[in-house]
Amino acid sequence: MTTSRRKLDHINICLNERVESNYTGFEDVMFVHNPLPEVDYGDIDLEVELFGKKMKAPFLIASMTGGHPDTYNINKNLAIAVENFGIGMGVGSQRAGIEDESVADTFSVVREYAPNAFIYANVGLPQIIERGIEYAEKAVEMIDADALAIHLNFLQEIVQPEGDKSAEGGFSAIREVASELKIPVIVKETGAGISREVAFTVREAGVKAIDAGGKGGTSWSGVEVYRVDEGVMRDVAQDFWDWGIPTAFSIVDCHDILPVIATGGIRNGIDAAKAIALGAKIASSALPFLKPAVESPEEVEKRIGYFVEGIKKVLFLTGCEHVYDLHRTHVFISGLLREWIEFREINFFEFSRRRFHDF
Repeated sequence: MTTSRRKLDHINICLNERVESNYTGFEDVMFVHNPLPEVDYGDIDLEVELFGKKMKAPFLIASMTGGHPDTYNINKNLAIAVENFGIGMGVGSQRAGIEDESVADTFSVVREYAPNAFIYANVGLPQIIERGIEYAEKAVEMIDADALAIHLNFLQEIVQPEGDKSAEGGFSAIREVASELKIPVIVKETGAGISREVAFTVREAGVKAIDAGGKGGTSWSGVEVYRVDEGVMRDVAQDFWDWGIPTAFSIVDCHDILPVIATGGIRNGIDAAKAIALGAKIASSALPFLKPAVESPEEVEKRIGYFVEGIKKVLFLTGCEHVYDLHRTHVFISGLLREWIEFREINFFEFSRRRFHDF
């Protein structure tokens, strides 16, 4: 099956089937309500910078699609909305556009309609291992990107019949791109999370940020269940549906090593605020924007507004004037997430006192 056709399959599955995994870890986080916030709601400030580029809220629409003619309007609608709202977005894996120039416009349309927004390019580590820095440069040039995400999706690859199953040489490939590319490199998981150990490894390679891409959002093993013919491979994909590190766990693991973009099961502004309170710099989500993007840019803007208003209301109810005040506000952590913090031997007092790493 061609890469382009596979991309359309993924979109149709995500639009029509249940594809999410269980438990993000945010279930174990509770804000301490402040009944006397001493904040003027109108003065609350959500503006942040991402690699020197200002955004009106700490929120991105995560990598989703591109690579098939039917995805052109989806990316166009997303781009118009993020430009109007003053936030940013990523594109889906650009492999199809690099391999077939006839669908490159399904990616480049994003920069055309979002000339001022933060936009990141997106390529898979298997392609970087095989093709090197030139592959990354083509992806960046295609959309005039502000940063490049190298995605790690080996869980999906091993349950996909046509998947790339060799990860050998990954560190060297990332280090080459991070050292030679003129824009920042982000390492991005796609639903199974990034551990503390890997965060240290990619920092050594020169990576500038992590997109946690944790468990609890779209399960790409789950998506492949709908594509694989019945038999052993489908059963195996089903078994790995909930594999991975939950998003909140990954944020806790990586927050003091590299700046964290929190993706994976963030479904409203409260989730996004919890991610930032745990130490992320930016929250990010994809699946909730897919159906709106099929419809119109106005529907995408409504959905962005839903997330952003939720974040702002959390700030008000916790007495925070700026969104990064959440890094110092009180949160109650219980359950498996607290056990994870103890298991990882993270100093709970230090974690509670300072929970972020600057871009």
